[in-house]
Amino acid sequence: MSANNLSTRGAEASESSSERNLRWNVSSNLYHPDSNPDGYISLGIAENALMHDELLKFLNSKSIISSALLFTYGDGPYGSKRITDAFAGLLNNWFKPSRPVVKEHIMVTNGVTSAIEHLAWALANPGESILLGRPYYRNFLPDISLRFGVEVVSVSFGPGEIDPFGVNAAKKYEEALEESKKRGVKIRALLICNPHNPLGRCYSREILVELMKFCQKYRIHLISDEIYALSVWKNQVDAAKDPAEGAGEGFSSVLSIDPTGIIDPCLVHVLWGTSKDFGANGIRLGVLISQAAPKLLDACKTCGLYSSPSSFAENAAIEIFNNEKFVEDYVRSNRERLSEAHRYAIERLKEHGIEYTTGINAGLFLWIDLGKAWREKHPEEIEGLGCTSDSVIFGKLMAEKVYLVRGDEAGAEEAGWFRLVFSQPREIVDEGIKRMVRALQ
Repeated sequence: MSANNLSTRGAEASESSSERNLRWNVSSNLYHPDSNPDGYISLGIAENALMHDELLKFLNSKSIISSALLFTYGDGPYGSKRITDAFAGLLNNWFKPSRPVVKEHIMVTNGVTSAIEHLAWALANPGESILLGRPYYRNFLPDISLRFGVEVVSVSFGPGEIDPFGVNAAKKYEEALEESKKRGVKIRALLICNPHNPLGRCYSREILVELMKFCQKYRIHLISDEIYALSVWKNQVDAAKDPAEGAGEGFSSVLSIDPTGIIDPCLVHVLWGTSKDFGANGIRLGVLISQAAPKLLDACKTCGLYSSPSSFAENAAIEIFNNEKFVEDYVRSNRERLSEAHRYAIERLKEHGIEYTTGINAGLFLWIDLGKAWREKHPEEIEGLGCTSDSVIFGKLMAEKVYLVRGDEAGAEEAGWFRLVFSQPREIVDEGIKRMVRALQ
């Protein structure tokens, strides 16, 4: 199997069960300078803690339990009328769709994870595949593959060869699809993450159009996970060198592009949720938007009972989304704090000579090269290890009780890369980087 076309399936598609358990073990034993100084520092789980106080204060001022209807099944298992209207309003305000989103275009789930799984089930049969560019959000693999036997065909761009956010990237997806056809593997969809996890960049309208044309050519679906859509910020570090660089590519939703003459709109689907942009992973609300495929939505809704959102979570989101002033203030402040948190984390990394990718302006994370730092300090140990160096470095990190996502589990094309989440309080980032540096000694 070529390096440009790697298939994964079922249990092979996901991180090991021990790795998943490790993540939650870390979360249940987190560091606190007073009450738990020996706990773990987590800079691996994509959570944004920078606006928690503001969100807590706002929701505490509201009456979330407003009716006894919250104790019933309500309008059904795929979003009440009030929450679908609220989602539609937010999407129309912030995603600038070429065609207004209405509640009939929406299915609400208990998180985007469930929405991805619904789409995998509805669009592909066992053994059929979805294209996914490298590197990727590692949980896309089990979301797609774990329960329904749908494969992931991961697409390589070659380190330093093809920009995964450039128009030439579409050619690599096409090559992967053609190679899959030769192997007898049917491709049903292309999944992108825009803004990207873990690379922290946005797809331009130009490349989105190219990807839409590619999907139209082969009659495959385009799934755009836009869960970081409102978490786009100014890169102060790059701006200090070149003001034009600090802005980066702005976010363009697939919804904002008129599909006329580009793609059959029934092939286009968008995902979003509260977890990242509103720093509320625990609220567990996601939305699947499909404006021209009612039969697909109907199919997904047949499984809605298994992803039914909580009425309490719905009410919390309704209070947030329907208060336009709060949303505007929240998004603005969140962007400012993410920008500052990014700058601060970069300064700490520079102090220790840790390299990182530049040109990012979205999301919660840095893509950092610990492999280079490790090789410089331990050339005798790293020789011949290749990608297994990720597990060696990860073991050293865990010995120091600092948790990051390792690149080999996120489809990295080179060894030694890790994802570091910077959207945490400064004292947590400080302590995490100190431990990380100790691990590399």
